[in-house]
Amino acid sequence: MLDIKYIRQEPDAAKERLAARGEEGSRIDELLALDEQRRALVTEAETLQATRNAVSKEIGALMGQGKKEEAEAKKTETRELGNKVDSLNAQRAEADGAFNDLILSLPNLAHESVPVGDESANAEVKVEGKKPTFDFNPKGHLDLCDSLKLIDFERGAKLAGSGFLLYTGWGARLERAMIQFLLDLHIHEHGYTEVSPPFIVKAECMEGVGQFPKFLDQAYAVQEGLDGETLGKRYLIPTAEAPVANLHRDEILNEEELPKKYCAYSPCFRAEAGAAGVATRGMIRVHQFDKVELIKVVKPETGYDELEAMLANAEKVLQLLGLHYRVLLLSSGDMGFAAAKTYDIEVWAPGQGSYLEVSSVSNTEDFQARRMKTRFKAEQGGNQLPHILNGSGVALARLFVSLIETHQQADGSIAIPEPLQPYLRTDCIPA
Repeated sequence: MLDIKYIRQEPDAAKERLAARGEEGSRIDELLALDEQRRALVTEAETLQATRNAVSKEIGALMGQGKKEEAEAKKTETRELGNKVDSLNAQRAEADGAFNDLILSLPNLAHESVPVGDESANAEVKVEGKKPTFDFNPKGHLDLCDSLKLIDFERGAKLAGSGFLLYTGWGARLERAMIQFLLDLHIHEHGYTEVSPPFIVKAECMEGVGQFPKFLDQAYAVQEGLDGETLGKRYLIPTAEAPVANLHRDEILNEEELPKKYCAYSPCFRAEAGAAGVATRGMIRVHQFDKVELIKVVKPETGYDELEAMLANAEKVLQLLGLHYRVLLLSSGDMGFAAAKTYDIEVWAPGQGSYLEVSSVSNTEDFQARRMKTRFKAEQGGNQLPHILNGSGVALARLFVSLIETHQQADGSIAIPEPLQPYLRTDCIPA
């Protein structure tokens, strides 16, 4: 959530920065008008309440003096003042609701280092490794999955519909091995604390990370049995960011507790409204996939150093697996809703002849912390908002595609990168 104090002080700058996110600057004017209205209503209600309290005190004095008629007149006055206060409070509640609805719908403002523009303004900041070459005709992941019986696309669709995968045999083992490898890497080498969160969260957790209200139409809502009143109170998580970033919602941490570094595996569920074209076969765009997520809660002055460190943690995965990739700095118009700055990591998939996004690493600054009411008590005194960072470390379905396409062999087998061999107990998936 944006800082209303900043918007009051720098409305023109706020409009310009919001426009860079593809939003109308007039929304700032609307927000400020609602802010002024609700503050005026608070002031007026408090003034009338103070007057009502003073009149109430007079009633006791008048009764003590035997001036019953005057006391009754004052009672009538207090009732009228009370009615006016109630009316003002109702108006304030309505203004507060409109204000909150609007400010929750506004995206974060981009950091000054972020290029302004749409997707075409994304900047390539790094390319690592070389694209693999083959002395045979390489297969795409669909053919590899079929020939090696790694994924049964048809039965996955039969069980849950298009966009859901059924890993089988070596495919299921490879998926599990990669999850364990990623967790061990980030825990033992990068210093994250593993958590295993619920895969269903309350609606306020989705609001806290900025998924709601923006992406409400892309979420899977849960109903408890036949109780229709529970529908929409809880949701399947689109990423472990939703539960893990909310771990300290409504809490005040001590400064010495920071930074907090969490790592979590979860399946991710994304309805993607309008995604009727999701294919029955393929792994590039699916409704459920596995991911290992990284979350940091840090002091504001270290936020961007921690972002670079998190990016390096995610890159290490691809380096160890021998995969070619590139890093993009996303433009203001292409970043996620809650992000102030985002790097995307895209891995090369030779069978697709294209890069596939496997990680987004973002600093949301205090945007999420403000929505969640997560604070820390500074040593100098006073409560401050931390920066909250999130990153995929990494997403599995597309990593799976890149790995099997990159490491396929002429005989149809898949060579297993050395770091995964202890988990799979083999150096290849045989043809």
